[in-house]
Amino acid sequence: MGSRLAGRVAVVTGGCSGIGLATVRRFAEEGARVVIGDLDVAGGERIAKEVDGTFVAADVTDSAAVDALFATAKNTYGSVDVAFNNAGISPPEDDSILDTGIEAWQRVQQVNLTSVYLCCKAALPYMLDQRRGSIINTASFVAVMGAATSQISYTASKGGVLAMSRELGVQFARNGVRVNALCPGPVNTPLLQELFAKDPERAARRLVHIPVGRFAEPEEIANAVLFLASDESSFVTAATFLVDGGISGAYVTPL
Repeated sequence: MGSRLAGRVAVVTGGCSGIGLATVRRFAEEGARVVIGDLDVAGGERIAKEVDGTFVAADVTDSAAVDALFATAKNTYGSVDVAFNNAGISPPEDDSILDTGIEAWQRVQQVNLTSVYLCCKAALPYMLDQRRGSIINTASFVAVMGAATSQISYTASKGGVLAMSRELGVQFARNGVRVNALCPGPVNTPLLQELFAKDPERAARRLVHIPVGRFAEPEEIANAVLFLASDESSFVTAATFLVDGGISGAYVTPL
């Protein structure tokens, strides 16, 4: 076990699968006490037991539920040092702007963007009182470039996460609180595996644009989150932290 987060308390939303689950485990390996917020009660309780942490069933679009999640971290462990605001969705109904209905648009905005606003709003008072803290918000590489496969509301929501993280990072820099936007490329998660199963052609179009020639593994993204959560990134705030296999830097990809 490492010690890069020894004595720290971390809240992770969407912590029961994919990047969130890998990060919960990585944080625990480095000594953090982890509070998991998710809708998956069975999975959450199992994972919390695995890492000797705490699970809170939380709908991240509900402000009262989000407030309760962060209050649980404070009341149980004494502080809120890290907030990894990671919960998100990418439903098939979110497609081209020509085909995406207003209901699908609004649902994605609520889960992907409004939830990050609510989590930041809940975490910041604890961190400002402590005069320390690290907030990591999950955006995406599509926040900085157009997507090869259109997901209009997802792309817009992640652009909003990026802009909000930048503003908060600047606003609270002198209060000891850092806020950064994590921008992963495509990651080998259940969400991506489901896309492959339903639409192999669309998924293959994603792969061809990655210079390294493969998707990221969740553990690789979790290592980036760990860096942003730890003191190793003490001079990093308001950053667009790209972990994308070179996608955003490529004009064409090698064959």
